[in-house]
Amino acid sequence: MGRVVSQFGRRQFLIVAGLLVGAPVVRAQTAGAAPAFHIGVLRGAPDSPLFRANLHPFIQELAENGFRENENLAVEYRIGLAHGADLVARARELVRAGPRAILAAGPDSTVAAAQATREIAIVAVDLETDPVAAGLVKTLGRPGGNVTGLFLDMPELCGKWLQLLKEVVPRLARVAVLWDSTTGPYQRNGAAAAARSTRVEASILEVKRAEDIDAAMKAASNARVDGLIVLSSPMLNSFRRQIVVLASQYRLPAIYLFPETAEEGGLLAYGPVIKSLFRQAGGVMVKIFRGARPGDIPIERPTKFEFAINLKTAKALGISLSPALLFRADRVIE
Repeated sequence: MGRVVSQFGRRQFLIVAGLLVGAPVVRAQTAGAAPAFHIGVLRGAPDSPLFRANLHPFIQELAENGFRENENLAVEYRIGLAHGADLVARARELVRAGPRAILAAGPDSTVAAAQATREIAIVAVDLETDPVAAGLVKTLGRPGGNVTGLFLDMPELCGKWLQLLKEVVPRLARVAVLWDSTTGPYQRNGAAAAARSTRVEASILEVKRAEDIDAAMKAASNARVDGLIVLSSPMLNSFRRQIVVLASQYRLPAIYLFPETAEEGGLLAYGPVIKSLFRQAGGVMVKIFRGARPGDIPIERPTKFEFAINLKTAKALGISLSPALLFRADRVIE
């Protein structure tokens, strides 16, 4: 908790403390007159120092553009474990507070916010959804409704993952794809399309609960695949340490989305820098504050990616990495 206090001050510390003890409503207060700008933050996962650290660049981007807490900006938080109808109810509660815009952190929060309002602007940070296929926006270039923000281009990202796996495992012919089906088909379809384009056979391992992970990883081992792609979901991200351990146990060269996974023992990781994503989201929010309609703000893709390699894991798997590949890595964990 010490880092949260130092980064965000006493008031935000009290916000975190209230959430952790189950307070249903937490509101950032400002002295004097009501602030000119009021936003909501919706997240269907527990609060944590890590999330607050990721959120900080968003708040910082607003401040650098003249929208500052305790001055002209109030932030309404609805953060805590919630799914489905419970998360929609929390989103509706946030809507009733009357924010000018909502930051929706994660796919569940994006959908819940969209169900709760069609008038209030929603800025999404969503790594698992195709916003067009999901009906959140009409087109990427002109969303048309009240939702905009940042979404991944999964086919392109999966193609990059396969390219990196092939550099590490030149014989790569079959790959397993660990997929949380509760996130929808977008990631699965992107991985399957990338595999077809690179002439790699993809075996989709569907999981819905944490209890499914062990069996899925064992199935990948039994299928004698040459590599593993771990797709993103709140559940899989929460249990990524378990997945890393199982990948090592079954000797599966694996690639993950979040660069931090390599620090936890994952062989390879390539994906967006989360803090940079939230700073971009802050830039989108600034446009809305300055009068832009969310339906006119094009969907953005992450602009900053990192590639990480764990040398210790590579050695344990008997994999020799080329100097050229190591040179391209942003992080090499020894």
